[in-house]
Amino acid sequence: MSSSVAAGAILGMGNPLLDISNDVDQAFLDKYDVKVNNQILAEDKHLPMYDELAAKDGVQYLAGGATQNTIRVAQWLLQESKGATAYIGCVGDDKYGKQLADSAKADGVETLYRVDKDTPTGTCACAILNKERSLIANLAAANKYDVSHLEQPEVFAAVEKASIIYSAGFFLTVSPASIMKAGEYAQSQGKIFCMNLSAPFIGDFFGEPQKKALPLCSYLFGNETEAQAFAKANNFEEQAEIASIAAKIANDYSTTVIITQGADQTVVAHVEGETVSYDVPKVDPTEIVDSNGAGDAFVGGFLAGLIQHKSEAECVRAGHWAAGYVIRSSGTQLEGTPEFKFE
Repeated sequence: MSSSVAAGAILGMGNPLLDISNDVDQAFLDKYDVKVNNQILAEDKHLPMYDELAAKDGVQYLAGGATQNTIRVAQWLLQESKGATAYIGCVGDDKYGKQLADSAKADGVETLYRVDKDTPTGTCACAILNKERSLIANLAAANKYDVSHLEQPEVFAAVEKASIIYSAGFFLTVSPASIMKAGEYAQSQGKIFCMNLSAPFIGDFFGEPQKKALPLCSYLFGNETEAQAFAKANNFEEQAEIASIAAKIANDYSTTVIITQGADQTVVAHVEGETVSYDVPKVDPTEIVDSNGAGDAFVGGFLAGLIQHKSEAECVRAGHWAAGYVIRSSGTQLEGTPEFKFE
């Protein structure tokens, strides 16, 4: 264990899902009424797509879930600090749940799963069209997480141990009470609590719990589509220009807001302060496999820098590198030792 990063220093809370990933055509997306590069929760009409994706040649099964991916990336970049990260969520008592636990363990992440014996482990259909991914999440057991699990002494000990607590906005669809409990504790103890806008539908359908949680955040992450959707849902006067949207969110909720824009500049807005833009390193388009997990990887890189007290610019550099790495493979696959070194 590195002396600089303690065990359990970064804790993630979210929806553990097994990704079922495959290439599709436009007809497949049209059949299931799915838009390119969108993120949605599965409805009944979407359920047959999981078997259809699995039956196609080239299917891949990958440990997933937005927060879990972020935590895996952070741990990967903290190579010398095995066990520096932990993760809380709910899985089923089945082979997929065991597969997720084994994958996390292999990555050096401690899991504190609640196991629901009556519901299968959640899955996420990752439909890839021309290197753009559409994600359709069937939460299943992930939807059964409850704050009573978080309140168990052996589980809440992970909250007490962590210096940084992170949750994707998707967890608001499952257990806003858990987010509030962890966030309020973090705020009371001077710890860092972070969230992600995660998807346009969060602000549209879970806006109230989202707005209750945002003032607890030290950092809020998102991409340009999510930021614009949040601005629209909350009737911002400015609903197009990303720097202005980020600055308003930062000032309204007293949090640092970090918005990625793919290959375009990443915007960081500070409370009552300047908005800074960071260039994204160029990636050869021929090397891009798909964009699945890029945003999660960015946050993982950023948090790995943050836990080491690196500068904002260095945290962003780590995030950009991690996102650039992940888009060169299908899903969030992490192999070997990362070439990235913190300065």
